[in-house]
Amino acid sequence: MADEFPFEISPMFEGERIRKDNMYVELAGPKSIGFELVRAADMNDVEDGKFTLIGPDLADMAEGSRYPIAMIYKIAGELVETDLESIVERRNHEFQNYIQGLMHLNQRDDIWLRVSKEAIKKGLTSFEQIAKAIMMLFRNELSFIERVETVYITDQAEIEREIENARAVYKARDERTKGLHDEDVDTFYGCTLCQSFAPTNVCVITPDRISLCGAINWFDGRAAAKVDPEGPQFAIEKGELLDEASGEYSGVNEHAKRLSSGEYDRLKLHSFFEYPHTSCGCFEVVGFYIPEVDGIGWVDRDFAGTAPNGLQFSTMAGQTGGGKQVVGFLGIGVNYFRSPKFIRADGGWERVVWMPNMLKQKVLDSIPDELKDKVATDEEVKDVEDLKKFLKEKDHPVVKRWVVEEEEAPAEEEVVASQPPQAQYQQPMQYIPQQMPAGFMPSIPMMGGSDTSGVKIVLKNAKVTVDKIIIKKIE
Repeated sequence: MADEFPFEISPMFEGERIRKDNMYVELAGPKSIGFELVRAADMNDVEDGKFTLIGPDLADMAEGSRYPIAMIYKIAGELVETDLESIVERRNHEFQNYIQGLMHLNQRDDIWLRVSKEAIKKGLTSFEQIAKAIMMLFRNELSFIERVETVYITDQAEIEREIENARAVYKARDERTKGLHDEDVDTFYGCTLCQSFAPTNVCVITPDRISLCGAINWFDGRAAAKVDPEGPQFAIEKGELLDEASGEYSGVNEHAKRLSSGEYDRLKLHSFFEYPHTSCGCFEVVGFYIPEVDGIGWVDRDFAGTAPNGLQFSTMAGQTGGGKQVVGFLGIGVNYFRSPKFIRADGGWERVVWMPNMLKQKVLDSIPDELKDKVATDEEVKDVEDLKKFLKEKDHPVVKRWVVEEEEAPAEEEVVASQPPQAQYQQPMQYIPQQMPAGFMPSIPMMGGSDTSGVKIVLKNAKVTVDKIIIKKIE
């Protein structure tokens, strides 16, 4: 292995992060374009081990530069079928990360790669070295692949021509599950590919819920489990239906407990707030609760701006990822927006109040007609105050929730919390949020200062309306 390639290849390098200071070259990513695609082919149409490069090679790229990249693999074998394309495509992500000094993130047309300076110093000078290693891993790790041929493209114009063809393939894959629903099958599928990054993540793939990365649908999971029963995609007997609205199943709960090493024992597939699906880090979109309007916003990794809550995608992704079950945040695949069970337990589309315009246009055909002009975007709304005005003007369904909450609000009470005398907190502090959903856990952090004593209020599994909190210095 060491003699054949100028780098080490091992699962131990999964999770390696190449920061900007240690980066020799960046490929695709948020400031460029790229894609990865696997196509099934006849044996006679694949020249095993062949590599073709269109565009400049690594040796031709200047240190610190950025280039687009496309990786296309043709696979063939007696057991190879179209349903396996996305599975092999997702394994490209895994195997690229086996290579020391190479970082691969995301999937499909959202890929992002970096090559480290150390890898270049050790002799990594050509994409052919990387492609040969990946082809070797495909054949060794995926026994149904008998032949594989690779084309890498780093020429901008060529990628721009080819990327639409790739997107058409992705769309055709996603369309296959439209007529199939969770209640139509007895088996769901799990995926553990992201557990190297998110050890407690429990990715459950159903007809109505695509994988978080957006790359694997129910048919893909079934095909993978069939040809590779011991692989990272496997069957989950869904078991007894415990709650139809939220999509809770006894079999899924059992697998959640096992796959998360006991961290979680309940998982509701179509709930945003109560026992939500875990979020890995490869998700395409992050959902976030906006308490001021009692609504949910969504932001995708292509959006470089700031959401109405003042946060960017990267910040919320850091809060949400790692295989955690986070109340108030949720990672999903884009195609889940098209599911008839999309966050059904919490109002579905009637709870959605904001998303970037590019994301909205991407899923516009899935938004109910009566809501299409009522979901705000970054072009109309910049902050929470703008959002409130927009929702009122458009008479968004979520506004009716505000009326109900105001009617249910109790008489104003003054809550006095004991706090050591500190001059900097002499003025009352007021916090006036909207009604929190059940399970939301807001907290008021301890006060600063030299004295480490203080007050911390944590509300768990409570539905609370707070009009005012006043903290006063005790005389």
